[in-house]
Amino acid sequence: MLTAGSASGRPLLVRMAVAVLLCGALLAGATACGSSDNDAGADPSSTSTAEQQKFAKTRFVANAGLAAGAAYQWIIKPARDGKFKAGADGRKFTMVKAGLAGAFAYNRLKAAAKNAEGDPLLAKAVAPLTAGIESLKDLPAKLRKGEGADDAAGIFDNVINSVKDAGKEAGAPVVDKVPSMSQLGG
Repeated sequence: MLTAGSASGRPLLVRMAVAVLLCGALLAGATACGSSDNDAGADPSSTSTAEQQKFAKTRFVANAGLAAGAAYQWIIKPARDGKFKAGADGRKFTMVKAGLAGAFAYNRLKAAAKNAEGDPLLAKAVAPLTAGIESLKDLPAKLRKGEGADDAAGIFDNVINSVKDAGKEAGAPVVDKVPSMSQLGG
């Protein structure tokens, strides 16, 4: 049996099994207690239409802000700084972070578009942008591989700015909120 020189003297395999079981239990608990993209933590049947619209705008602003922050911090800014160019210092790590940020931003923008459906004015402003958001779907993989990273950064920048403009027009101004690296991977 595998053992490690630890103070507890427990075999490594037993400690690993306990860790896996605890992680599984935590994940199952978090999934069961988590909320969906459409859940604002309140029972929709007990809230007024005005409250539902307010929640829709709030969730839209939060999701779009996280998408904008991630895209700017780990895709747009590095592209402007030449970090995706061949021979750039830390290029591979930058591309991996950009790929994660791209997937995260795409996910949050899709959630923001779904949230916008809860407010008529916001829904009307965001509806024309769904095709642009959908166009981001394959870009994270390209960013990770370094294929057309500068072009991908430009596309993310355009879509993010369009979503921000739509939010502003509908009375839901979006402010960049940079997520942590753990949020990107989680």
